[in-house]
Order: sequence, then structure tokens, then C-alpha cells
Amino acid sequence: MKKRKSNINPSRRKFLTGSATVAGVAAASALVPIKVSYANHTASDAKGLPGFIKWKKRSSLIIHSDKTMETHREAIGSSVITPIRHIYIRNNMPTMTDAQIGKKSQWKLKVEGVKNPKTFTLSQLQNLGRTTMATVLQCSGNGRGFFPHKPRGSQWKTGAAACVMWTGIPLSTVIKACGGLSGGAKYVTATGSDMPSNLDPKKALVERSVPVKVKKDAMLAWEMNGVALPNAHGGPLRFIPPGYFGINNVKHCGKIAFTKDQSQVKYMKKSYRISPIGKKGSQYPSCWEMPVKSWITSPMKRSSSGNVSISGVAFGGTRKVSSVSVSTDGGKNWKKAKLIGPDLGKFAWRQFVFNAKLKPGKYNIASKASAGGKSQPKLRMENRRGYAHNGWRDHSLNISVS
Repeated sequence: MKKRKSNINPSRRKFLTGSATVAGVAAASALVPIKVSYANHTASDAKGLPGFIKWKKRSSLIIHSDKTMETHREAIGSSVITPIRHIYIRNNMPTMTDAQIGKKSQWKLKVEGVKNPKTFTLSQLQNLGRTTMATVLQCSGNGRGFFPHKPRGSQWKTGAAACVMWTGIPLSTVIKACGGLSGGAKYVTATGSDMPSNLDPKKALVERSVPVKVKKDAMLAWEMNGVALPNAHGGPLRFIPPGYFGINNVKHCGKIAFTKDQSQVKYMKKSYRISPIGKKGSQYPSCWEMPVKSWITSPMKRSSSGNVSISGVAFGGTRKVSSVSVSTDGGKNWKKAKLIGPDLGKFAWRQFVFNAKLKPGKYNIASKASAGGKSQPKLRMENRRGYAHNGWRDHSLNISVS
């Protein structure tokens, strides 16, 4: 058979093969339509928050739709961990209610693909053991709003991301309690229990397969930032494969299976594929690991002249951030920033600060992080759905110094 010639240009091919583990959160399924509104900020007549997240801080969020709320760039907070009231919302299915969940301690998790398949209640999982871990939770469409072709989906800029402290049980402990893997597994497949019963599972079931190597670090979380995992963020139990984009952090997790093949549902087979503009299909890489990324959070628009403290956040997906550089002249010159605050592990983001002496005038300030031998590129990688944007130029800020 004659080998078909690829129509992907070399730079894109390098991205697709070298970043095959880049992940994303797709736009909502047509089966559960999202009522899209204009990006609603904080005006006095701004639309309020939906009932299922009334406890969130309205002024910290931009409302894109009734299921998508973005954190204002400056509202991630000045600590490493993002305040829970500020954390973005992105749901494919309607959030489960307390009535649907029932008694949370009796929530059930099926475990398959192990030597001794079992079903655990949440209470039983909590008695098996626990761990605490900080990770970056990020929608793969974060940065979509910078793409000029306006891909379908919420036009996020930087706010579909947070650094979260999770508490739960290591997946490795669950495997051990089931006698180990049954053999031949290539993937960990997590299934959500939030699909309405009247929908077709092949089209609406939120089920994601990730490489089995995640079993070393993955966990099942029941707590978020020191409180019981809210329903809006996938409570009472959520699968956390650290360093992977949000869609792989399956909410309302009801099953974990160790499988030889990837799931065949839409959200795995067809969605979350990084493809060239105008192209789609399951032949393109599935969205998995996050690439290295950073952005500045202060100052946002203006500053007084003299010593200006430029700060932001940086993360490396599954790799530890090694350095961050800052430019005040649109990327012509770069100087090393200082990593500050606690180092909560390679899956968390690091804060950075750079002190610059600036005279009155206009400046373009940018940051560029490095992790695992890779550095942020200047430009976004153009792709159909606007996934995995980590180009530093679009994320730079123009400020006025007076």
C-alpha cells in the first residue's frame, strides 16, 4: 500500500508528535447544550452566578456561560494555592446534586482490570489511606481567546487554571488493595457518574483513558483546599492524574479500570484531539499532559515609575519548573526572575518575581518558563480547537508606567 503523504507542515508535525500528551477540555456536547452568553465581568448589572456555585466570589469570575466561569487574571491570589471561591468552572455534564449523589460516605467506586476487582465506598477508601498533593488544574482551552480564528468554545484567556491542594488516596494504594494489576494494561480509564440517564453513553459519557504510567502519582481526591470536594468540582470523588489537563481529571468518578485499549466514547475517541485548523479525527494525538507555561499576574495595566515588582505563575505539567525569565521590551531581552514561595512539588505551579527599574512610558512585559529541558515558545501552535496555548507573546501584557 502506498504510504499517504502527510499534509501537516514540519513545525506542526513536531508539535503533534512531541506534544502527543497535551490535553484539553473540549467545548460542550451538543447533547447537553451550554447557553452561551457574552463574557460578563463585574459591572453592577452583571449576571449573577448560577445556583450550584452561589458560594463562589462573583467579582473574581468572568461568566462565559452557565457552565463556564473564568477567574480574572489578577484574582488567582498572591499565595501558591488558588482560593476555592475564585477557581474556574468548566463542566461537560450538569453538576450532580446532593440528591443525585446521596449519602457521600456511601458513594461507590468500581475498580476493574485488577487481580481482585472490587467496589469500594468512599468511607472504605478513606480508611485505606490518604495523601495530600498540589497540582495545577487547567482547561486545555485555556488561552483559546487569543486564537484569531475564534475556535468554538469559551474564549478563555488565562483564567481557566488554578493551583489546588487535593487530599485523597493514592491510586497505587487502591491497586495494592486489589491484589495488583491483572496484566497487560496500557491505560487507566476513569469514568464519571454524571451523565443523565436519558443520553447515549457513546456520545455523552465522560470517560477518559490516560497512559498507565500515571498510576505512580495519580490519586482519587475527596477534599479540595481543605474542604470536602464541592459537587461543582466533581465531588464526592475525583480522579487526579497530576500534570494532565482538566478533562482527564474526571469528576464524580464512579469507576477506575486498567485497560488494554482506550475508551471508545466520544470524549475520548473523537474529542480532545489536537488537529490542524480545518481537520479533525481520531488519528490526531489525544490531549494529555500539559506543556510548560507561565504568565504575569501583576502589574496588569499600569504602575508607578521606579522599582516595579513583576510577578506571576509558572508550571511544567509533569515536570518541575527550572527557571523563569522576564522581558520588559516585548521579548528582545530576557532576565532571570526569582522563584518565590513554597515549592509544593513538580505538579504545582511556582510563583516568580522580577524587580525592574522602569522609567515613565509604555512597556510590553512577558514571562517565559522552562521545565524538563523545554522552554515556552514565542507563538501559539495553531490548531482547530484552540488547545494547549503556551506561547509567551499572546500572554504578555502592555502596561503604562507614570
